[in-house]
Amino acid sequence: MRGGLAIGVGLAIGNLIGFFRVALTAYLLGTRSNADALAVAVGPVDTLNGVLINTMLFAFVPMLTMREGAERNALFRKLSRVFLAAFFLLSLSMALLAPWLIHLLAPGLDPNYLGIATKILRIASVSSLAAGTAALHMAFLYTHRRFAPTAFHQASLNLFTIFGALALWKTVGVYGFAIGYTIGAWVQLAIVYTASQSNLREGVGPEPGVHWRELLAKPASFLIYASLVALNLIVTRAYATHAGTGMAAALDYSLRCLTVPLAYLINPVSNSLLPEIARLRTRLQLPAAFRLIDRTLALVALAAVAGCAAGIALRQPLIVLLFQRGSFTAHSTLLVSAVFLSFAPSLIGWSLLELNSRSLFALERPWLPVLTAAIPVICNLSFVLLVRAPRPEWIGLGASSGFLIAFVFLFLSVRANRRRWLSVAGTPKIPLDPDID
Repeated sequence: MRGGLAIGVGLAIGNLIGFFRVALTAYLLGTRSNADALAVAVGPVDTLNGVLINTMLFAFVPMLTMREGAERNALFRKLSRVFLAAFFLLSLSMALLAPWLIHLLAPGLDPNYLGIATKILRIASVSSLAAGTAALHMAFLYTHRRFAPTAFHQASLNLFTIFGALALWKTVGVYGFAIGYTIGAWVQLAIVYTASQSNLREGVGPEPGVHWRELLAKPASFLIYASLVALNLIVTRAYATHAGTGMAAALDYSLRCLTVPLAYLINPVSNSLLPEIARLRTRLQLPAAFRLIDRTLALVALAAVAGCAAGIALRQPLIVLLFQRGSFTAHSTLLVSAVFLSFAPSLIGWSLLELNSRSLFALERPWLPVLTAAIPVICNLSFVLLVRAPRPEWIGLGASSGFLIAFVFLFLSVRANRRRWLSVAGTPKIPLDPDID
């Protein structure tokens, strides 16, 4: 509960600041071509950073939790050495390959803005080194039940993006957003790095007998899963660039509106329950773990359906209230509300798919969610190939239907395999933990 509360407070502050970030973007850029350039360059990097953070948490929180004191510290230091090099190579590769990546990410972008998008991507790519390294420190802090320093990652990104845009608008224009975003990622790294030092002073044990290749392979399953989920959004954004000027930006505004309830539906619950589910697994209390998962899915499903219905019904007046000022005109409102109409239902399938998948990762059943994560991409690509001339209200249809189909498939597959998993694990039919009802 304390972990969920800390993360919830961090999300609230981050989303409040995030509202001003999106409002400022709308005010200065609206749905013009430079807004498209910003969306297709920073959007994928932001998604990648989220993938890195979630991958490090879900791969190494259980591994670190199983060790104590100096032994845990030794493993953390080895993880830091191995993955610092990996994150550096990732950021360097993005910067060097930026022109080709932009052509791949935004095939329909106005050619006059390809150079701008390339420069924005190069600036933002530096943030991935900070985000990945910070994720390792976040995993380390989670094992000590220290959630507060990790809860303000999004707040830091949003706050410094605003500062960068306002301070540098007259000198560098749209690049100020990317510069501020990158600084925010490094500030968050400084926060979690400083917070972790008190626990590292407990001492460092002998070098853990885990080869670096094994450490790199450990997050492979979740990395594939998260990358496939992210690819579904990347396909949708690339598809939007073929619909005309402003459509990639309209999708980005819709995505920002959707990620606020999505974050509240997923992060506080999954991040605080991950150690609990892992603990139940190690104690062979799988029935209790499955009951926690079932109740969580039921509650989140009710909230997601209600949020989706409210968002669709109130989308236009809310967009007017939130964004329609400055460069964001009435025409921009029509574009965003049209895109949001088909993209909003993804809240239901996306949130339920994420929670179910993360629970299975905590139970060390990774490959079923990995295979399931390919379903949204396949559905989306099929839709894109069938509907060659996209209309605004159709842009998110492939992503939304793909997420929902994937969740239904995963849910039914888990129900079909649950009895077999229990028998293989040798767990009793009745929970052993009296605290779990």
